[in-house]
Amino acid sequence: MMDSVSTSLNSMTSPNHRPIAIAAQGLSFSYPDQPDVLCGIDLTVQEGERLGIIGHNGCGKTTLFMLLCGVLPPGTGEIALFGEPLKPGQFRPEVGLLFQDPDDQLFSASVRDDIAFGPQNMGLDPAEVDARVTQAAEMTGITPLLPRLPHHLSGGEKQMVAIAGLLAMTPKILLCDEPTASLDLRTRRRLIRFLKNSTETLLISSHDLEFVLEVCDRVLLIDEGRIIADGCPKVVMGDQALMEKHGLEKPHSLIPHQDPHHE
Repeated sequence: MMDSVSTSLNSMTSPNHRPIAIAAQGLSFSYPDQPDVLCGIDLTVQEGERLGIIGHNGCGKTTLFMLLCGVLPPGTGEIALFGEPLKPGQFRPEVGLLFQDPDDQLFSASVRDDIAFGPQNMGLDPAEVDARVTQAAEMTGITPLLPRLPHHLSGGEKQMVAIAGLLAMTPKILLCDEPTASLDLRTRRRLIRFLKNSTETLLISSHDLEFVLEVCDRVLLIDEGRIIADGCPKVVMGDQALMEKHGLEKPHSLIPHQDPHHE
């Protein structure tokens, strides 16, 4: 049975002939004290897509990310990345996971060392590591922060450093868990511009629904470990009855305003 599943995952093609970055079939997962966190998830993500994942706290968004990057093994089901089966615990540098709290991701004595950590552990020579650090810092706009101590940075600065550390490994897939949680408005806007111009395949889990609307071209609504809706962000999140039924609010920008906000 497992061989037939692997064959079907590896042979999947998208209707419009874009390569498949992520193919997951029949994913289920339970924690010892929390059964059925995910139940039979089927998911296909095309290369270059920007997919938003929404749902109330505890619906399984972060767990799904942990499965997709191989940190957790699925209870049932299989995952393929670019046609290659994902083995739990296997290091796949083409996948980068941005943690919800950047303090969980930064641990070195300087920003430069933090960004260099991934490329160094990929076995790259020092010149290539330096080049990747420089490029990632320029892409995220944090070059002046390179000599700084990570724990002396603001929340927004830490988040951009964490992103730079992922970019230095040149991933093809970025999994972003609540990426705007610690950002002020200016840094949030910079992150939006960066993500909209990125070429990586993006999966973004967020309660910031306006952010999802602006950045993503597709959205999944998850509840009780299952995919409830999958489609255009404005259509899915614009359905007020659907959103409220699953513990969310319709984004403010999708609510028509006939009266002025201020007199």
